[in-house]
Amino acid sequence: MKPKPTREKGFVWRAPDGTPVSCFEKLKLLNENLEEIRDLCREALEDAVLMGCDEDQVRSVLRDLVDSLDKPFSE
Repeated sequence: MKPKPTREKGFVWRAPDGTPVSCFEKLKLLNENLEEIRDLCREALEDAVLMGCDEDQVRSVLRDLVDSLDKPFSE
């Protein structure tokens, strides 16, 4: 099971070979992107629940959305 990408202490971004990403600028961008995604997902979840949607279904849809993304730079 992959660790959940969070900004919690101890989380390490990893390259495909398992080595930690250590470049400060890369880490900064990865964390900023993750924060933006988290904010957008939170807003979408809150909006959906306020409009009467089932919270668990919305969470499932958001997970499915990520799972459906095409692999970037595939051969």
